[in-house]
Amino acid sequence: MGAHTITDGQQANRRYLAAALAVVRRTLERHASSVEKQPCEEQTPDEDRQELETAAVELQGETPLQTICTAFNLTPFERAVLLLCAGVELDSSFADLCVRLQPGRQPAEPTFSLALAALPDAHWSAVSPASPLRYWRLIEVGKGTALTLSPLRIDERILHYLTGLQYPDERLAGVVEPAGESDELVPSQLDCAERIARIWAALKDESAPVFQLCGDSSAAKRDVAAAVCAVFGLELWVLPARNLPASPQELDLFRRLWEREAALAPRALLLDCDQMEAGNSTEERNVNHLIEHLSGPLLISTARRRPPLQRFVPAFDVEKPRVREQRAVWRNTLGSAAGQLGGHIERLIFQFDMNAAAIRSAHADAIGRAAGSVPNGTTPEAIGASLWESCRVQARPRLDDIVQRIESAAAWRDLVLPERQIETLHDMALQVRERATVYGAWGFSAKGERGLGIAALFAGPSGTGKTLAAEVLADELRLDLYRIDLSTVVNKYIGETEKNLRRVFDSAEAGGAILLFDEADALFGKRSEVRDSHDRYANIEVGYLLQRMEAYRGLAILTTNLKDNLDQAFLRRLRFIVQFPFPDAALRTRIWERVFPAETPTEGLDAGKLARLNVAGGDIRNIALHAAFLAARDAGPVTMGHLRRAARSEYAKLERPLTDAEIRGWE
Repeated sequence: MGAHTITDGQQANRRYLAAALAVVRRTLERHASSVEKQPCEEQTPDEDRQELETAAVELQGETPLQTICTAFNLTPFERAVLLLCAGVELDSSFADLCVRLQPGRQPAEPTFSLALAALPDAHWSAVSPASPLRYWRLIEVGKGTALTLSPLRIDERILHYLTGLQYPDERLAGVVEPAGESDELVPSQLDCAERIARIWAALKDESAPVFQLCGDSSAAKRDVAAAVCAVFGLELWVLPARNLPASPQELDLFRRLWEREAALAPRALLLDCDQMEAGNSTEERNVNHLIEHLSGPLLISTARRRPPLQRFVPAFDVEKPRVREQRAVWRNTLGSAAGQLGGHIERLIFQFDMNAAAIRSAHADAIGRAAGSVPNGTTPEAIGASLWESCRVQARPRLDDIVQRIESAAAWRDLVLPERQIETLHDMALQVRERATVYGAWGFSAKGERGLGIAALFAGPSGTGKTLAAEVLADELRLDLYRIDLSTVVNKYIGETEKNLRRVFDSAEAGGAILLFDEADALFGKRSEVRDSHDRYANIEVGYLLQRMEAYRGLAILTTNLKDNLDQAFLRRLRFIVQFPFPDAALRTRIWERVFPAETPTEGLDAGKLARLNVAGGDIRNIALHAAFLAARDAGPVTMGHLRRAARSEYAKLERPLTDAEIRGWE
């Protein structure tokens, strides 16, 4: 690593700081000579000021010392106290003077008593907690027998800043962080940023601005905030609301440290409230306190508009790139290849709701995928397929605590259902696949987002193939399938269930993933009569779900064992309802014929006899799997004997008797 290069400006600052320290040092020396009644040969105060003015001539701008004095409104005496504390750290002669002026005091530390006695223009108010030195933590007061005798020490952040080094206060580490690189804004986002900047500029002579950025895309709001800050030469830093200190004392300390940080460097704060915990009164109180009292530029990222406070906080809606904007980003990113991929681009746009950065990342990943495929890795079809897979990964939601992604390898041949149900499932796949044509090219989406979501209900007894059908659709459409764990979604606390549902839909929206709400009657049952506030809110949750399903760009599948338990108004909102019947003997025969993989060795199996077992397809798969393990133990093929033993085990689990009629003739 090469040596650090010192710029001319840094050298000029060091000379100015050295001159300022020299003025304070000579002031102490004159005071020491006066106390000791010794002659002083040092230059006069007028000569000190002239030397400082000479050093200032070389400056190319305001020095850190001047910035501190201006930002925190330090008096000449407070400035001298700050330099006294800095001098002890930077110049060993200051320590000698402290010992000389405070005989018997060890270690050699400055005190307010020394400063009040030795420095000019001294005033008692500089000692108070409300003084800039103490309020802004420019100096720290140690323990002593009296306030004026307590040791003083310059804050480390301030010391580094005086010497020209920019290190954020370590007490802010892990609480706030730089926003990092921002993405280029699309026209609608740029228009939003320009409107905010105009209002900000109009408020320049008033209190520091505060703005709400509302919407579901955290990335888009962060990009807009960064663009606004760039107009005013500010660096954007992010504070997740969950990182706010809990206690009022710690919150006040954080607020002061950040305000000090923003005064020392051109920075603005983005308060990220997107993941705030519903019902957390402490977190809500602290967020409101910060909004009301923080000085300095503040932007708030929130999914929904926050209730009004005493402070003027205008709100702006920030959206992901619109369809036409995504199309423009895709065409700019693909360049000359865009003409050959027109149809592929439209399908990507209507399936994956991605920002510009995600689009470019997907393109870069797809080029690698296509180049690595053989034999036609660079054909439009191969590139289109690679783009689809890359977008699928880029848009994959990160909700492992609420949803479970199911890796699907099921195909249509694995699904044994009556012809009518199979036809309905094919219709579902068709509507998902052709969304770009109907909603886009044929204009249906121009009439509004309501009703464009594809929602389906799979109803039927357990084990009849509802989850398997969802897997088949996911494999057919090359989309991710997520099973929603209702035990983590439904919450007894008011507002929590709605918040969890919003997280699921918002996160899955980008990739249009297939959402599988298993045993949905637990959440979407008949809306109850309103007897208390909890019943009222439960109905609100169902209404919220219906609204989100109608606008969801992907496919939402609800499964239930008890269709009659679902509200008729809810059923009317569903585009498809598929009844999964308990398989009759003919269907069970087909299931048995397909249940074993081609690689599994079998001997003497009779699908017709096996179909006498009056069980659903899920139970059939369990029996076949158990029998395969028994055969593997015997190092031979799967036989009817293995299946008989496996059937007895499965029936015992179901708490049902295995009758002689069901297994007659199996030997």
